[in-house]
Amino acid sequence: MDGTLVDTEPYWMAAETALVESFGGTWSHEDALQLVGSGLIDSAIILQGAGVDMAPEAIVSHLTTAVQESLRAQGVPFRPGAQELLRDLRAAGIPTGLVTMSLRRMALDVVGLIEFEAFDIVVAGDDVDNPKPHPEPYLQAAALLDVDIAEVVVIEDSPTGLRAGLASGALTLGVPHIVPLDGLGAHELWPTLDGRGAADLVELFGSRAAITEATR
Repeated sequence: MDGTLVDTEPYWMAAETALVESFGGTWSHEDALQLVGSGLIDSAIILQGAGVDMAPEAIVSHLTTAVQESLRAQGVPFRPGAQELLRDLRAAGIPTGLVTMSLRRMALDVVGLIEFEAFDIVVAGDDVDNPKPHPEPYLQAAALLDVDIAEVVVIEDSPTGLRAGLASGALTLGVPHIVPLDGLGAHELWPTLDGRGAADLVELFGSRAAITEATR
């Protein structure tokens, strides 16, 4: 969600900085980058190491509330082409799921701001035992959609998310945003979703399936 569907990473970074500084610590842009795509509890533990004297669950709740307040005050900045691609996938009858390490309450807030029913299912950070880069979130999503993970295309913007998609066995497409994704093993990298539709994903899936078959 964050970075692929919506550009909320600046909101997260601002919330992290304010929290660390409230405990007398410092939090740089480089520090914030290491949390992109990570599970929230893992991120909270890193923030504890930066001086935040709160339980991990309390840190997660605090940051989620802060980001939700930013979304209400400043609006939801959707990434270029994301809503258009989702609309085209829905029109084509292709099942879609949102897999995010944000809390479910925040994910549902964002989904609720989309003007059409964009997703069949949502898997959030508090729905799984093992966050990305573990494959569990994507395997759970495939099970909820009742599809074989080998028939899934995962779209990710972070190294952690890419690793989760690849580990699950899905065809994994990287669309970099804040951090580069080169050399991480993505099946394909697109610079943007802008101008892309369902036909592009179908073509990508078909071409990769043909390559896999040819190398057997």
